[in-house]
Amino acid sequence: MLLLAGALRAATVPGFARAVAVFSFTVALSTQSGRCVLQRRPPLSNLSSNCWSCLHPVNMFNSYNVKLYHSKALTSPYPGSHVERSQVPEDKVGWLIEWKDYNPVEYTAMSVLAGPGWADPQINDKDFSPKFNERDGEVERMSLNGLYVVENGRPRNPVGRTGLTGRGLLGRWGPNHAADPVVTRWKRDESGNKVAHPVTGKNILQFVAIKRRDCGEWAIPGGMVDPGEKISATLKREFEEEALNSLQKSPEEKAELEKQLHKLFSQEHFVVYRGYVDDPRNTDNAWMETEAVNYHDETGETMDNLPLEAGDDAGIVKWIDISEKLKLYASHSYFIKLVTEKRGAHWSEDPGPECCE
Repeated sequence: MLLLAGALRAATVPGFARAVAVFSFTVALSTQSGRCVLQRRPPLSNLSSNCWSCLHPVNMFNSYNVKLYHSKALTSPYPGSHVERSQVPEDKVGWLIEWKDYNPVEYTAMSVLAGPGWADPQINDKDFSPKFNERDGEVERMSLNGLYVVENGRPRNPVGRTGLTGRGLLGRWGPNHAADPVVTRWKRDESGNKVAHPVTGKNILQFVAIKRRDCGEWAIPGGMVDPGEKISATLKREFEEEALNSLQKSPEEKAELEKQLHKLFSQEHFVVYRGYVDDPRNTDNAWMETEAVNYHDETGETMDNLPLEAGDDAGIVKWIDISEKLKLYASHSYFIKLVTEKRGAHWSEDPGPECCE
């Protein structure tokens, strides 16, 4: 039995001197049984910053008690470039592990440095005074996973080192918020009956997937939250733009799309995931967070009347059968798995080890 104690620390908001809040977790992992048990300790409050040296490496969890980790956020070359990250050993990802020789590569894409409206200025710009861990005007700089550390004026990736500083392809310093609409329906045969998997006997779920133009990977048709925009509006807008090509439609066609989609997006739905995303674009100072929401068309009648058409960042769009064999962009496979669990749909022929709280 391997016991790992982790601590997630919260940073003080710049300009204020206040106590640091600490949340610690104990994770019990059994390699023999293939099961894990998560035990949350009571939060410790009013710890001074000089206590950090006695804490163990970070094991960060989101509100779903799912451990956050790096995998795709450590890969090289960095997307859209030939930039190689500094290699980060698994045992040195956590910031609380001392690593004096850590020498990450600095990289921010020229498309970001050009100063488009969706991007922040450079951190040392004299006219740029971001309010990290707060709502900063129309820009949301709060993280879905709680407070994050700001060191030397730069936000620090809450999950750990990535081997790259700067912003890479991301516009915002700190959290970059996205929304991912997971639109699903049951797979049906020519007679309209649900199709069950021959091994598990569970019905097969399908979701609307796009093939991204930038990397060629299949993904959920999501996108970035605009400043001041509500998540619900982003979810609907991104689905229209990427899966229905609404940007190229006439006003009359858009009105018809809106009318049909209103039924789907106004019905009962559930939040699949909210928090940090293991994304290949993440850096030490900028990272992706998302809210993934499942909109399910139980009868299939709504989506049958909406012809899928790739648009915006999508190269191809189509319905895809859901199973563990799917290899999707960033953390999207995990989101899809959560949807199948919620819907009682087929996922894997091999149930594998269980993990419970």
